[in-house]
This record gives sequence, structure tokens and C-alpha cells, in this order.
Amino acid sequence: MAELILHPGKERSLFKRHPWIFDTSVAHLGGHARSGDTVTIQDDRGKPLAKAAFSPQSKIRARVWSFDVDTTIDHAFFKRRVAEAVARRRAFPELAGQAGLRLIHAESDGLPGVIADQYGDTVVVQLTSAGAEKWRSAIVDGLQKATGCARIYERSDSEVRGLEGLEPTTGWLLGEVPANEIVIEEHGVTMAVDIVAGHKTGFYLDQRDNRRLLAELSKGKRVLNCFCYTGGFSLQALAGGAASVLSIDSSQPALDRAAANLALNLRLKAAKAEWRCANVFDELRKLKAAGETFDLIVLDPPKFAPSASHAERASRAYKDINLLGFKLLAPGGFLMTYSCSGGIGVELFQKIVAGAACDAGRTARIVKRLQGAADHPVDLAFPEGEYLKGLLLQAD
Repeated sequence: MAELILHPGKERSLFKRHPWIFDTSVAHLGGHARSGDTVTIQDDRGKPLAKAAFSPQSKIRARVWSFDVDTTIDHAFFKRRVAEAVARRRAFPELAGQAGLRLIHAESDGLPGVIADQYGDTVVVQLTSAGAEKWRSAIVDGLQKATGCARIYERSDSEVRGLEGLEPTTGWLLGEVPANEIVIEEHGVTMAVDIVAGHKTGFYLDQRDNRRLLAELSKGKRVLNCFCYTGGFSLQALAGGAASVLSIDSSQPALDRAAANLALNLRLKAAKAEWRCANVFDELRKLKAAGETFDLIVLDPPKFAPSASHAERASRAYKDINLLGFKLLAPGGFLMTYSCSGGIGVELFQKIVAGAACDAGRTARIVKRLQGAADHPVDLAFPEGEYLKGLLLQAD
């Protein structure tokens, strides 16, 4: 096994159990290692510190599998890690019976580059790192054994794979194509999930709890849902008794799916829903010019800052969209605003939103801090895992 030797002092992050080793921390590679191979991380004096997956083309040169240098990284290791991740979800009462569930949350489950979501008897897996690619057969086998699922589909088409020198790949790894579309129920609302062409693995499971909160706040309110995708927040607002729900997205196919999802729920009143295909920024300006206001606004934009290097440009976009949101919010109304950008931290996001409120001439209070659901845990040593952050605000 090759050794990855660190520059002096660069071992400190490993002592804090952070799983990433950046290229600038590496002095040299002792021995030969190919992409995805397991290497031993050593400090400048040759002391072994961890075992990690080597990625020669990535700025994250290695990702730690284990901080125990005596651990053997083999098929049994991955089957065990997968089983442990699945067992953690089963032990959490609020996750019991969920038809849509994240089973593996990458670094926070000790499996960097591995995402696995379950929709009924179908598991969707996404492998985004060189190490995960190397051990794909063990990971897939572990998922089948831990869940007893009927089929596994791969959605390894994220742009992140390119940074690892990997080509995008999708397709069925286990089982046959289901005869009918995949449908899940979330808090009493039925949703179809497109695991082949949908965003991420087909659905935004991380917002499950926040959609329930929206339903609780929606009764009798005029709701505006921005970047609505396939209507998860919109349908929960209708289920909660909203007076009306205007949903805006720039993707007509997503809006078509949202309308189809609404049709799956016969008890929800379609007449209260409007689906509008438009650029959200432009449409909000038009709504403001028309004198429109809303009692409850959801701002759940796409990732504006995939990394910290994009933070400055992304900050302007978050400031702009939240400024428009405050201008459209009725007095006493609620704003649910989110960032899923890893390059925007919790403190920076609050600062951006506070600046938007100030520029809009609004006084707003944080009613609740919002985050991903319980099946999206965040390792204490890996704050980067807290990509989804949000605020529920009430403005005068």
C-alpha cells in the first residue's frame, strides 16, 4: 500500500477527524497508487494517521475511509459501513415508515462520495469520488443486503465526478425497470419521483421536515413558492389549507410534473394552484411592479455557490432574491428562505438575508432555523456537510 506523506503541520485537520486531505497538504506519494486506491496517510515523520482513497486529479487529493490505521479496507468494510448507515435510520423514530429516505449521506456516514436514497423498493445510488467508484460493487452489494430492495439505479451524473477524472454514468445496477412510475407519500401527499431525469436522485428528500412546517403555516394564506421544481412545497401548502399557491420555476417539464403530482392528490383543490414558467428574478420584479403581496413566501433556489470560491458572486444573487422576497411579503407574513450552497456558511447566509431586509426597509425576526431532515446528518468534524441551511422569518 502506498503512503501519502504530508507537509509538516498539515496533519492537524486529521487530529480533528476531518476526512479531506487537500493537494497543498501533500509533500509526496511514497509508492504507486492509481485513482481510487487506498493509501496510508502519514505525517512528515512517517507516523501513520489514517487510511484514505487516493484521487490524483482532484484538489481533494485523498478522502479518509478510516482514522484507525489498523482497519482493513475491503469488501467487508464497505458492507459493514453501509449496514451501519441503514441501521442508524431505522433506529430514528421519526424516519420509520418514510417511503422516501436517504440511506447514506457521504462523509457524514463515513463513506465519502457515496449518496444513496430509497424510494419504496428502489434505491438510487450516486458515486462521486474516485474511492467510491473503486468500491462500487461492494457498496451496491451492501445496499441490497442491508435493505432487501428490489432494484438499484445509479445516478452518478454529477459534475463533481469530472473533478475526480471520472466520466458520468447512469443505469440499472440491480433488478428490472419498474412497470409503473415510482410514487412516494410524504406527510399525506403523493408525489411521483423521476429517478432517471429528475434533480439529484429524483427528489429533494432533505426538505421533508421543512415542507411539513410549511403546511402547518399555510392555512388561509396566499403562498408564493419560488424555484418550485416538481411542487413539493406547493402541494404541502395546499394540503395545509392555503387560500392560493403561486408556484414559479424556469423549467416547464418540472412544472408539468408538478401539475401531474397535484392530479395524484384528488383531495387537493387544483383551482387554488397556479404554475408559472418564468425566470424567478424577473417574475418577482413583475409581481412587485403589479403591487402583489403574499402572506407566506418560499425561496429555495438552486446552488448559487458550489464552492467557497463562488461565494462573492453567489452572495449577490442571494441578496437580490431575498430583497425581492421581502418587498413582496405582506406585513406579519412569513418568509422561508434557503441556501443549499456549500460555499455559503450559516453565518454568512444570515448576514446576507439581514442585509436584504435592511435594504427593503423591513424589520424581520428569526422564528426558526431550518436544516436538512434527520436522515441527512452532519458529522461534527465535517461542517461542510451542512450544505442546506434556512431561516423562517416573520417581518413587520
